[in-house]
Amino acid sequence: MKKLSLYILLGLMWCNVGFAECIEGDCNNGYGTYIHENGQKYIGEWKDDKYDGQGTLIFPNGNEYIGEWKSNKYHGQGTFSLSSGEKYIGEWKDDKYHGQGTLSSADGDEYIGEWKYDKMHGQGTLTYSNGHKYIGEWKNNKYHGQGTFTNADGKKYIGEWKEGKSHGQGTLTFKNGSKYVGEFKDDQPNGQGTFTNADGKNYIGEWKEGNFVK
Repeated sequence: MKKLSLYILLGLMWCNVGFAECIEGDCNNGYGTYIHENGQKYIGEWKDDKYDGQGTLIFPNGNEYIGEWKSNKYHGQGTFSLSSGEKYIGEWKDDKYHGQGTLSSADGDEYIGEWKYDKMHGQGTLTYSNGHKYIGEWKNNKYHGQGTFTNADGKKYIGEWKEGKSHGQGTLTFKNGSKYVGEFKDDQPNGQGTFTNADGKNYIGEWKEGNFVK
């Protein structure tokens, strides 16, 4: 999924350019409206000449952040919306997604769950626009731990994951009723397992790289 990080970085570049003016209120320690030379507009609370508290930052291209700030950084609860239709709603820490949040992409993908410094990390659900869905544990933007992946065609894997791949103990069920229960490695049956055909015939034993050995 396309991240908002680049836009956030560009959005904060005002820190390195010249300032315009405070057009209303107190832009030092209070509530005020500030217009920057690059066209960005901030409306909200200030502390020690910095965005701090509740505030809204509007970008010339239509992007917008509404939420909490700490020392000029997105920090706390907030919503970042892109003019393209992408949106993040949730918790922030030091300008990064951190905590509980929802990221919706313009193409229809949506992740709801935990974040750690801009990465999907912890418990979360990713629903793809093509109908695929993953529910479970994440580590550094990858399926990792216990989780369930359901294909749009009805195929489902329930079990252990490692760095984005089915790895460990799991159950793979096919739309026609066939099922494999056993060990996986790198997205393939590998180790001890049982495959049951839709007609009830079983293959019990050793598997290697997706193939029945004995």
